[in-house]
Amino acid sequence: MTISYFRGAHGIMIVYDITDRKSFDTAKKWLDEIDREIVNKLLVGNKCDMDTKRQVEYEEAKAFAEEHGIPFLETSGRAATNVETAFIQMASDIKSRLATVPAAEEAAGGAGKSGSVALGRGEDVGKPAGGGRCFA
Repeated sequence: MTISYFRGAHGIMIVYDITDRKSFDTAKKWLDEIDREIVNKLLVGNKCDMDTKRQVEYEEAKAFAEEHGIPFLETSGRAATNVETAFIQMASDIKSRLATVPAAEEAAGGAGKSGSVALGRGEDVGKPAGGGRCFA
C-alpha cells in the first residue's frame, strides 16, 4: 500500500463485506495504514442484508472502530440501507473538521493564506436510525 492512494483526500471510507472475514482483516490493515493521516475516516460494513451469511459481527467491528476513534455503520447497497447516511455522515464530519481550520490558521497568524477554506454552518444530519445498524 502506498500513501498515494489517498494523498489529498479529506475523508476515507474503509468498506468491508460482513460476509467475508478476509475483507474485514484487510480493512483493519488499511485502517492501521491511514491511522496517522489527518483525514476523516469511516468504517463501513457492507451487505448487512445478508445477515444469515455474516462472518463479522456488528459488535466486533464497532469495537474495532471505537478503538481507532472513528465512526462505524453497516450498509446494504442492495437494500439501500444506510448508503446515503454514510456519505452524508462523511461529508458532515469533513465539513465540521474543515470549519475549524480557518480559525486555527488565524490564531497561528496565517489568516488570509491562499487555499484557506471558509465554510458556513450547515444542518446537523443527526444519527442514523438504529445507531448505524442495518437492522435494529
